[in-house]
Amino acid sequence: MFFANSNFRHGLYAGLLVALGLSVYLFQLWAPEQQVRLHSAHLMAALEAQDWSGVQEFLDQSYEDQWGHDRALLLARLKQILPYARHLRIVAREIIVHTANGAGEWRARITVEADPNEVSALIIERINPLTEPFVLQWRQVSQKPWDWKLVRVANPALELPNGSF
Repeated sequence: MFFANSNFRHGLYAGLLVALGLSVYLFQLWAPEQQVRLHSAHLMAALEAQDWSGVQEFLDQSYEDQWGHDRALLLARLKQILPYARHLRIVAREIIVHTANGAGEWRARITVEADPNEVSALIIERINPLTEPFVLQWRQVSQKPWDWKLVRVANPALELPNGSF
């Protein structure tokens, strides 16, 4: 009888430790700053993989950027241009994340690498020399801690002429 109570007690303590460890892990994983950081990284990975349904999942219905692209126009243009950038790699450096009241901001200097061709050379020529960071603005769209959508992208130094990509 003594051993049965002891095994139950040990099992109970082990279960409580596992539950506590899982709680701490989820608390850190679902922290707003971590979610904005992870969503930004997963968005870049979806762009690199040209996973258009994945990219679309990150974009809020109200998405609009400083260059006048809404959600539909951005997706259409990405689908037209990025297939020509073979082996695309997006590298983010100097990442800063801030969150408050269901809004998040991810700032980073971005450089692009790709196999050389005319399209990738144009992308690299416009993006890599920029000294201003890209700013991705995220919004938590529900009470779920992992439910964030991209609402805006900006970079004051990047100028795109009207009608261009």
